[in-house]
Amino acid sequence: MKLFPALEKRYSAENMRALEAQRLAHEIAFGPIVFQVSRLMVKFGILQMLLDSPKGLTLEEVAEKTKLSRYAVQCLLESSLTIGTVHCKDNRFEASKAAWFLLNDPAVKVNMDFNHDVNYLGWFNLEEALLNGKPEGLKVFGNWPTIYEGLSSLPKQVQDSWFGFDHFYSDSSFEEALKIVFDHQPDTLLDVGGNTGRWALRCVDYNPAVKVTIMDLPQQLELMRKQTAGEKGADRIFGHGVNLLDKAVPFPTGFDVIWMSQFLDCFSEEEVTSILTRAAASMSEDSLLCIMETFWDRQRFETAAYCLTQISLYFTALANGNSKMYHSDDMIRCVNAAGLTVEEIHDSLGQGHSILVCKKK
Repeated sequence: MKLFPALEKRYSAENMRALEAQRLAHEIAFGPIVFQVSRLMVKFGILQMLLDSPKGLTLEEVAEKTKLSRYAVQCLLESSLTIGTVHCKDNRFEASKAAWFLLNDPAVKVNMDFNHDVNYLGWFNLEEALLNGKPEGLKVFGNWPTIYEGLSSLPKQVQDSWFGFDHFYSDSSFEEALKIVFDHQPDTLLDVGGNTGRWALRCVDYNPAVKVTIMDLPQQLELMRKQTAGEKGADRIFGHGVNLLDKAVPFPTGFDVIWMSQFLDCFSEEEVTSILTRAAASMSEDSLLCIMETFWDRQRFETAAYCLTQISLYFTALANGNSKMYHSDDMIRCVNAAGLTVEEIHDSLGQGHSILVCKKK
């Protein structure tokens, strides 16, 4: 298995002493409560209070400031002390470095909201999902075959956290991605799985002549039209409603660039190959297919790989039951099987995205 250097160093050999390994094992066993306690320390404002108090706060002072019972504050602080998000000296509690990241790292906030609002209840059915190859955890929200059919019907808080997560990871790479895509001077662009149209809006703003067609589920196109209505360049954004899981559905022809951002991770390898094969059939010799994904093996920092491999289980339990955050070798194998070849790879865009620029063989 090929990995970027930081990952190779961390994952190729044992690097823990016995007591550290034992501690990790217990952290795993108590993972759900560690998550909920830490989430509530943020929600109730306790970590922020401690961060804003250079001399720390006593248990009683925290209870007074939060209006929580002494019992509730004591439970949260003692748990947080052993988790490592607070320290205690002379009966005064202080925020740790980990607490600072919980409060100030935007990726941590997005991931925490996503895991609590979207995933937490559904992950109870992860075992069932792995055994059946279906998103068994999705039933906590409804009876759709995948989460995508149900997005417009999810509770507002769940929708907000889902789109907040999706947009955070994609938007951070858009500026660099636009330069890569428009370096090829496309007049027409097919945005496959374009969701609410954020990328399409960036494209028509970046290039005053380009025309963008979003190819997605009909219900997603309705959301897109609402989100783009009245925006600059929206008259150059069009919709093409299809179910891409239907292998008989062809791609429309005549596009200079086909764009797939955070899209193929929503499908199994067999489905990815089918989609790419149909994309290839629609391409001319001059067309390009650009795939932007967060490949877990191509991350500069090990923490990013950790996050991505955990996010994979969202796809298992809630999204569709059969996809994941891919290793780049797996995606490239699907590209080749579809009759395409990778011409360029651009790494480290935004929050760890890579772009595969592909052409027909």
